Amino acid sequence: MPPLTTISILQFSFLFLPPQMALPLQVFFLFMVPLLQLQPQATDATSFTKSRAAYYPNSEQNGTSDGACGYRSYGATLNGGDVSAASDLYRNGLGCGACYQVRCTNSHLCSDEGVTIAITDMGSSGGTDFILSQHAFARMGQTTDDGKSLLDLGVVDIEYSRVSCSYPNNNITIKIDEGSIYPNYLAFVIEYQQGTKDITAVQLCETVSLTCKLLDRSHGTVWAVVSPPSGPLSVKILLSGDDEGDDSWVEPINGIPVDWTPGTSYDSGIQLN
Repeated sequence: MPPLTTISILQFSFLFLPPQMALPLQVFFLFMVPLLQLQPQATDATSFTKSRAAYYPNSEQNGTSDGACGYRSYGATLNGGDVSAASDLYRNGLGCGACYQVRCTNSHLCSDEGVTIAITDMGSSGGTDFILSQHAFARMGQTTDDGKSLLDLGVVDIEYSRVSCSYPNNNITIKIDEGSIYPNYLAFVIEYQQGTKDITAVQLCETVSLTCKLLDRSHGTVWAVVSPPSGPLSVKILLSGDDEGDDSWVEPINGIPVDWTPGTSYDSGIQLN
C-alpha cells in the first residue's frame, strides 16, 4: 500500500464527518490543495559553469613542480596529483590553491562526480578553462577504460563549480621559499589551505613590538618582503568575504621562528573550516 499524502488523508477524513461540518471543510480543502501543491521541492544548490578542459602530458601520477603559482614540489603532489592549470580562474595568482569540482558531460564516458582539482598553474589551450593533470583528466571517466577514452579525445566539454578544499591531516603550513636570503629577503607560500575563501593579503609582524609589514604578492601565491622584521614573526592572513560578510583577518597560533631557513616548512597550528 502506498504511503498516504497530506491530501489523501484530508480526502479520507471527509468520510467520517457529520453533515454540518462537511461543507465548511470542503471549502477549506479547495483552498488548501493548491497551496500544498505549490510547496517548493528540494533541488541541488550547486551551480555549475560550462566550459572545456584539456590535459598536459607526463602527469600520470603527479602534477607539476614548475607551475606559475610557485608551489614547487608541493604542486606536484598536492591533492594526490589531481591538479590543474587555469586561465581566467588563475586571477593573477589569487586563484592559486582554489579547488573545483570538474566533470565532463559525455554521458557514455563520464561519471556524475567527476574529479576535485586544485589550481597550481596558469595556462589555457583551445578555449579551455582548465588544463588538468593527466591523472585528474582520466579520473573523470566512469571506469579506467573510460578514462583512457577521454585521454584519447584530448579535449572534452565539462562543467565546473568552486568547492571547498579538504586536507584533514594537515594544518595550514608556511613554506619558506628556496629563494629567500636570511635575514634580508623573506618569501614564502601558504600550503594546505582548506575552505573556499581566497587569501587576499598577508602581514608579517614582530611578536614583541607588534610592528607589521604588508607583504607583496611576488608571483602566484608567493608572498615576499625585503628587509623583513626581525625576531620571531607572526603571520596575519586576510581572507576574502562571502556574499554575507566582509574580509576577515586570521592569525595562526604558530609563526615563523627568528632563525628561519630557506626551504623549511612551519606548521601554523590552525586550519580553516
